[in-house]
Amino acid sequence: MNKNEEMRLQSWISSGQVSVPQLFFKYYKKLKITDEEMILLLQLQSYISKGIDFPPHTELAARMEIPEHQIMYCLQGLLRKGLIHIEQEVNQNQVLYEKINLMPLWIKLSDCEQNSSIQKEERNEQLEEGKLFQMFEQEFGRLLSPIEIETITMWIDEDRHDIKLIKQALKEAVLNEKMNLKYIDRILFEWKKKNITTSKEAVEQSKKFREHNMKSVNHEKVEDAPVKKAPFYNWLEERE
Repeated sequence: MNKNEEMRLQSWISSGQVSVPQLFFKYYKKLKITDEEMILLLQLQSYISKGIDFPPHTELAARMEIPEHQIMYCLQGLLRKGLIHIEQEVNQNQVLYEKINLMPLWIKLSDCEQNSSIQKEERNEQLEEGKLFQMFEQEFGRLLSPIEIETITMWIDEDRHDIKLIKQALKEAVLNEKMNLKYIDRILFEWKKKNITTSKEAVEQSKKFREHNMKSVNHEKVEDAPVKKAPFYNWLEERE
């Protein structure tokens, strides 16, 4: 975390937008903070919020109803774990004093929250990928071959196609009765060439093409002749 992120995090803490207990109770075990250390940290935050940067050990011991040497032991443990810093500063009277800085704790809690969000996104992506493979197998009416699985995986990992876009390409292939990955790959290639990156844009593109062809068919039909069905987009044709 850089200096600007630290300043922003400190601003959130000072303004009360970040809840100390909420983050503590969610992640303190993951940071290997003991219950006693957690209570001490909450007490320290309480003092710091009132402008007391280094509360006396005797007061902390009285609040927590534990021996004073136990306070020292907990502080040493928090220092070893890199959860607090003890800094020296000079006040307005040019007197040197010590203060406890809880920013290392906030940074670690913030990292835990961020990693948790990333892991959740990864689980959701894996779930969506699983549904995508199931959709292909349902439409193909069979299990996918290893090569087919590898091809679809490359669309996601290497070509960076959105999963929803791949699903739309599959639907396009189903409508055209072209149930093979070569055809779907061509669809995705054409969409990428036209800077189509979302399923909504793909639907609009196909809709415009079909409306254009329907008008052409209606224009060319003769009286009493049956109306021809508008053709689907042939993605395997070379187009500019």
